[in-house]
Amino acid sequence: MTTKTTKLPYRIRSVIDYDRLEFNADELDAGPDHMQQLPTVAETYYVLDNYLDSLYPPEEVFRSGNTFICYDPANRNVRISPDWYVAIGVDAAAITRRRLYLPDEVGKPPDLVLEVGSPSTARVDLDNKPQTYARIGVPEYWRFDPSGGEHYGYPLAGDRLVNGVYEPIELSSEPDGVLKGYSMVLGLSLCWREGMLKFYHHETGAYLPTFREERAAREAAEARVGQLEEELRRRQG
Repeated sequence: MTTKTTKLPYRIRSVIDYDRLEFNADELDAGPDHMQQLPTVAETYYVLDNYLDSLYPPEEVFRSGNTFICYDPANRNVRISPDWYVAIGVDAAAITRRRLYLPDEVGKPPDLVLEVGSPSTARVDLDNKPQTYARIGVPEYWRFDPSGGEHYGYPLAGDRLVNGVYEPIELSSEPDGVLKGYSMVLGLSLCWREGMLKFYHHETGAYLPTFREERAAREAAEARVGQLEEELRRRQG
């Protein structure tokens, strides 16, 4: 069942001369460790796209990554680029047309930001980005370290914005070593599980399936159908 949102109207407030920007709005902000981060980011796109589309009208959910959030209306060159972020209840098509995420035009900042740890980005993710995300009002800020803590000093952490300040989201540690922290934005727990970022659905009591898991389940179902059809033909023959 689709969840009803209050879609914010998109209000264009300025003319952007894209040619005069100090960066290319059409290029992803992929750093030197992009290949290390890509598996986690790509899987997040796939898993959460399916999940979010089951909850909200797709045209009201904007998700992106390594693109630019330009948060200073007076200077569009002031920007930040998360590995993955989502905004719910917005005009996704209007954001895409503007080629930048502009909180003053969208009507709000992203609802959740995720950073994936790497050698070249860890320090910025820990020191600089939290201050910026808090200042522009991002409700949840998550960090995932596929190495288990080599980059961040911990495998997983989330913060929730309370009165303008980030407060840590409590994590639980399962007997099998899985770390879980609940996201109020997503209605899911983000999990560190053997170096993979998993998303746990409390209502179903299961992790959201990855692309490989869905493909394996589909192939198994198709094989089972084939077996049943073959058995039926034998009986009829």
